[in-house]
Amino acid sequence: MTKTELLRRAKSRLEHLSEQRLRTADDILAYLEDLESDEATEELVRIPGLLEQLEEAERDIAQGRTVPVDELRRKY
Repeated sequence: MTKTELLRRAKSRLEHLSEQRLRTADDILAYLEDLESDEATEELVRIPGLLEQLEEAERDIAQGRTVPVDELRRKY
C-alpha cells in the first residue's frame, strides 16, 4: 500500500470516530511524530564530531566570524 493510500485510509477512519476517540487518536499520532523526530535526532547525534562542529559554529556566530551568503556563491 502506498503512502497516499495509507493517508486516505487513515483519514477515512478518523472521520468516523467520536470526538473523544479522535482526541485519543491525535494524542497517539503526536506521540508517534515525537518518536520519529527523536529517532532522527539520535541518528544525527551518532555522526562522529557533529556536536563538536555545531558548538564551534555557534561560537563562531557569537563572535561574528561569519561570511555573507552572497560571498559563498560561485560566480560562473
